[in-house]
Amino acid sequence: MVEKIIQLDDDVSLVDFLGIANHNIKEISDAFPKSKIISRGNELRIQGSTPEILKINEIINALLLHYHKFGKITPDNVSNLLRGESPEKLLAEEEALDKDIIVHGLKGGIKPKTGGQIELVKQIQHTDLVFALGPAGTGKTYIAVALAVRALKNKEIKKIIITRPVVEAGESLGFLPGDMKDKIDPYLRPIYDALDDMIQAEKLKFYLENRIIEIAPLAYMRGRTLNHAYILLDEAQNTTPMQMKMFLTRMGPNSKMIITGDTSQIDLPPKQKSGLTEAKKILKDVKGIGFVEFDAKDVIRHKLVQSIIFAYEKSEAVKNEEKQKEESQEATDL
Repeated sequence: MVEKIIQLDDDVSLVDFLGIANHNIKEISDAFPKSKIISRGNELRIQGSTPEILKINEIINALLLHYHKFGKITPDNVSNLLRGESPEKLLAEEEALDKDIIVHGLKGGIKPKTGGQIELVKQIQHTDLVFALGPAGTGKTYIAVALAVRALKNKEIKKIIITRPVVEAGESLGFLPGDMKDKIDPYLRPIYDALDDMIQAEKLKFYLENRIIEIAPLAYMRGRTLNHAYILLDEAQNTTPMQMKMFLTRMGPNSKMIITGDTSQIDLPPKQKSGLTEAKKILKDVKGIGFVEFDAKDVIRHKLVQSIIFAYEKSEAVKNEEKQKEESQEATDL
C-alpha cells in the first residue's frame, strides 16, 4: 500500500474545505473504495494503490485551486470533478457566471451596484493610484476593500495595508478605555466589518497575525516603502497636506493605492487645510492618477440617507451663495 500526504496551508478553513463533518472528503473516499483518506488537522493522508492516489491527489489539488479562487467548496464542485470534468473548465464556467463579481464573500458574490462603484473598478484596472471621492454610504471603502481582497486571493500582491487618520469627530480619544490599540480600533471598525464579510474568520485571523493584512493608523506609515501591496487610505479628508504627501510617497513597485474620502465631512480643526482637498487640486492633471466622483445617486444605505445628503448639499449651496453676496457687498462698500 502506498501513502501520499497533502499538507493544507494554515489559511485554509478546514470546515469550508473538508465540508461539515468532512462531507467533501467522504464523498471522494466513497468514489475510491479501495483507498483510504485520513484527515488529521491540516494534514490529509491518502492510502491505496498508486493510480488511485494520483487521481485523488489531482481532485484535491483542483478543489484547493477552486477554494483559493472562490473561497468555498460546494458538493457540486466535488461531484463534477468526480464525474471527470476538468478543473479548468469548471473554473471558466463559474467565472463566466460571475463575471461582474469582484470577490466571493461569506454571503455571496460582491459586485459593484452603482455607477460610481463600477467606475472605481474600471479605474483601478488601468491605473495604480485612484482617488474615490464622495458622500457617506456610497460603498467607496467597501468596494476598495473587495478589490484588495481579490488581488490578494489572485496572488497579484503579497499584502494588503489599510490605514486611516485617527481624528476625533466630537469625542476625545483620551476618555476611551484601554490601551492605544483599544482606543484606535473603533476608528478602524468599518474596515474590519468589510473584511469579516469577505474572508472566513480563521483565514482572516491568519492574515492579520502574519501581517499579510495590516490595519493601522496613518501615523504608522511614516518611513516605510510599501512594495507588492494593495494600499487603502480611508477617511482621507482628515489628513493634513503633509500627511497626504507622506502617504502618497510610500508607494513602492507593483503596488496599487485607493484613497477614499468625503470632503463634506472634514473633522480637522477649522484653520487646518485638508490634505485630500489639496491633493485633488495638485494632482488632477497628473497622468496615471484616476479620480472617481461619487454622489448621492450612489448611496446604497437607507433611502433616507440620499434625501439627507441632497438636503445638506442644498443648504451648503445656499450658504455659499449668501457668503459670495456678502463678500461682493463688502468689496462694493470699499
